Amino acid sequence: MAHGSVHFGPRLVGSPTGRLRTALLVAPNASLERARPMAGEPGAVYKRALEQHAVLQKTLRYYRVETIVLDSRGDDPFETSAADRAVVFEDGATIMRPSAMGRRAEANRIEAEFARLDVPLAGHIVAPGLLDGTDVLLAGKTAFIGAGNRGNALGRSGFAQVARAHGYEVAEVALAPGVPSLCAVAGAVARDTIVLAADKVDPAPFAGFKTIVLERGEELAAGVLCLDDGHVIADIRFRTSLRAMRRAGVAVEAIDLYDFYKVGITPSMLVLALKRD
Repeated sequence: MAHGSVHFGPRLVGSPTGRLRTALLVAPNASLERARPMAGEPGAVYKRALEQHAVLQKTLRYYRVETIVLDSRGDDPFETSAADRAVVFEDGATIMRPSAMGRRAEANRIEAEFARLDVPLAGHIVAPGLLDGTDVLLAGKTAFIGAGNRGNALGRSGFAQVARAHGYEVAEVALAPGVPSLCAVAGAVARDTIVLAADKVDPAPFAGFKTIVLERGEELAAGVLCLDDGHVIADIRFRTSLRAMRRAGVAVEAIDLYDFYKVGITPSMLVLALKRD
């Protein structure tokens, strides 16, 4: 487990697309190789995933993001999806309750880690509510909540109350069957701009935002990690989508995260933003 000299003041995530200052990641574990790959893809290779995760860490640090990397403590291939554990607002973090039974203990672990780091809490999703953090997308002053294969109505409504208390409007977004998460098929690339896979997510709730609509076959290219307003990290394999984002004025840092993509994990899912300007 690696920690920098993290110092949390009263302002955590000031803006969902503000400059990323501090990020939390979870190292992949060997069970990633047991995850069912997406259609047409080979299985993930753990050794390669470790190398790719290290490149992601180096990229974040190159852009002066203080990076906290937690060791994996479970045996779930998706434990490395750090953003499932919490959603961070300006004055505190909301602890989520993952849909997968094998990941429920992650909520307790991240709460203990936040206590150690002195990250204040803004709320919890409690039983019988279920909601994964990557089914929440904050953009501008709107909290989009994905309604798909994961989570339940209690979890979504509970989080909606927390989001409204933090000054966000709330919009529920219908997801197509089989979509890994909302944040895999929709991403905030700037305060007023969303990149999305129209065939995998209902575009209607995003009215009022500029949208960059991706071509079929590259839907998970929308799962970008925002470094700053108009500046993102993306998976290098999506050449057509990368060009589309760049044509729209988005600066894109493309890195190889193929062994995560094979099982439906995107850059947006690998990183939990703890502090943004």
